[in-house]
Amino acid sequence: MATHHNLPLQERISLKNTFQRVSSLLILALLLSLLLYRLTSLHSHGSIWLIAFLCESWFTFIWVLYMNAKWNPVKYKTYPELLLKRSDDLPAVDMFVTTADPKLEPPIITANTVLSLLAVEYPAHKLACYVSDDGSSPMTFYSLVEASKFAKLWVPFCKKYNVRVRAPFVYFSSEPQAPQTLLQEFMDTWRYMKNKYEELSQRIDDAAKDYISHRMDDELADFSNIERGNHPSLIKVIWENKEGLEGGIPHLVYVAREKRPKLPHHYKAGAMNVLARVSGVMTNAPFMLNVDCDMFANHPEVILHGMCLLLGFDNEVSSGFVQAPQQFYGALKDDPFGNQLVVLQEITVGGTGGLQGPFYGGTGCFHRRKIICSTPRPAGVSKHDELSYNELQRIYGDSRELIESASHITSGKFRESSCVDDLSSSVEAAKRVASCTYEFNTCWGNKIGWAYGSMTEDVLTGLRIHSMGSKSVCLKLDPPAFLGSAATGGPASLTQNKRWSTGLLEILLTRRSPILATFTKQLEFRMCLAYLLVIVWALRSIGELCYALLPAYCLIANTSFMPKASEPVFVIPLALFLICNMHSLMEYVQCGLSVRAYWNNQRMNRIFAMTAWLLGLLAVLLKTLGLSETVFEVTRKDQQSDTNDTDKDPGRFTFDNSPLFVSGTAVLLANLAALTVGLLRLRRPVVGPGLGEFVCSVWVVLSLWPFARGRVGRGSYGIPWPVIRKAAVLASLFVQFSVLERVH
Repeated sequence: MATHHNLPLQERISLKNTFQRVSSLLILALLLSLLLYRLTSLHSHGSIWLIAFLCESWFTFIWVLYMNAKWNPVKYKTYPELLLKRSDDLPAVDMFVTTADPKLEPPIITANTVLSLLAVEYPAHKLACYVSDDGSSPMTFYSLVEASKFAKLWVPFCKKYNVRVRAPFVYFSSEPQAPQTLLQEFMDTWRYMKNKYEELSQRIDDAAKDYISHRMDDELADFSNIERGNHPSLIKVIWENKEGLEGGIPHLVYVAREKRPKLPHHYKAGAMNVLARVSGVMTNAPFMLNVDCDMFANHPEVILHGMCLLLGFDNEVSSGFVQAPQQFYGALKDDPFGNQLVVLQEITVGGTGGLQGPFYGGTGCFHRRKIICSTPRPAGVSKHDELSYNELQRIYGDSRELIESASHITSGKFRESSCVDDLSSSVEAAKRVASCTYEFNTCWGNKIGWAYGSMTEDVLTGLRIHSMGSKSVCLKLDPPAFLGSAATGGPASLTQNKRWSTGLLEILLTRRSPILATFTKQLEFRMCLAYLLVIVWALRSIGELCYALLPAYCLIANTSFMPKASEPVFVIPLALFLICNMHSLMEYVQCGLSVRAYWNNQRMNRIFAMTAWLLGLLAVLLKTLGLSETVFEVTRKDQQSDTNDTDKDPGRFTFDNSPLFVSGTAVLLANLAALTVGLLRLRRPVVGPGLGEFVCSVWVVLSLWPFARGRVGRGSYGIPWPVIRKAAVLASLFVQFSVLERVH
């Protein structure tokens, strides 16, 4: 008879996608047919035909990458009730929260995320929460201290009444569902808790307005001479579960790593490595959960579900890490900025579950400390042999406490509990491993920990883990495991995509490229193709930009790149256009989204490619040539704009003076000029562009419609004149070039 120790904690379920496979193959056949037609007719057309062939070849390659990623979708079902029967064996978990800028990431947001983690359904004595503050802000520390006081009321309240949403700002934003048996008692307690939370929010707001002069007491004295970007390590134990109570409140530790102006800090990857080391010398839990400061725990049993996927496999390499999809609260209807990524995560990334698993997304992810800190073996040393102390020092640094904790974890000997006798006694050791020089001449950021070398340190770190032969698992729950805030407005959305495309292309150009990892390490070939799908975002801007300008060029130069509507072969691009759009629309419907959401995402994909991804490509080229360094840009996390305009119409595209908007505006102006020329030429029938060129040019204008509205908009809804002037110059040069080509 099966015992609760050998009952499965998870179940892998393969999903059928016959319709998607058939339609994908049909689209691939049409793409290949179009390429064959281009090849057989190249001799009778000019260079414009060759450019179209190259672009369409690139689109075909991208389509193959999409097909590969979507081909074998799987999902996992977890059984946390079986895990609870092993309550004595539950492993400890260290929870990491990262924040970098108190203005773009308000401390009240961070406090809510921390409160949601402190209140999860898991033995409190096996949890510890570490908050990394890269802004070394006294406001962030103060908000955490106040939140820890509120947690003494909030955590028991949540567990007594089985509150499902444990981020207070979301929970108190709607009327409660009171248990019928405790209606009056519950309502009285609910009102009391809501008042206490409002007082907490007010204290934090008041402190932000006049902090230094009224709030700098002994507890905050260390912040009195803090200079951002130039300060020693600050490690403060805000709350310690000294009694090790299972129903108490988990440890809460504030971490501000040392920073010096001329020493590298490696952005978020550096912060994560400091958290791994600090927690290693303090609690050293075998598992780690990391979330961004705005990504609160939306499912109270999220850690239990995560542990089911980490503990439910016979071999730990089958679940090297567990990634929850990024989902968002308060998201705008129909995803007007195309950054909620529903279809990408549901279908595309979800399909990678049939390969080596989903990518590491940087937040909402459970890690094995053993894999993150796995020891790279010197040449000739077996994995079963113990390394000398000098070799361990070269790998982990010269902290004796860290070397001992890392050796303990990598040996597979988990502690019974993460609780130590006195966290405060570990603070000095923690400060030492949080110094900005600690990593020098070690393997941190290279062979162990979060990987350096890209602004998308999450994808690079996940790639390193997959290249070691490990797999990852997707944690998809209902309700969602975590919820965060999506960027809103044009500037924030494009900045976010520029950062992603820049970091992803950096990965392709390093020695840790998935292409090299396929030949030299243990990355599977199909998983390599899945990585290429996202890593080439910046490169896709070239094909997208060229193809968006092809119809404009043809209309002005009086030539064509499409077959005439009277030719039988015209049915190929026509069928390709219709079937491809229907295929995409069906994916959005399958994910429960509207037709409007489908269109918003389609046009935003075009906009991202011709703006943010293009500048990401230029940034990497300049870095490669040694002319510039890439800069990590933090996006706003409170879903508020710097202007009041977006309060009137939050779903409308906004603009600023950023170069991000120049290329998109230029493409729009070029196509508008081309359509004007083409319509004027219709008065006298001549051999030249046909229906295909007109349709393509109109499609480009519709895709760039937010820019067309911005041309006549006011305030933040309008494209600034400096951007328009730069775009007009580029569009004029393009038109002049097209006219000269026509003359020749």
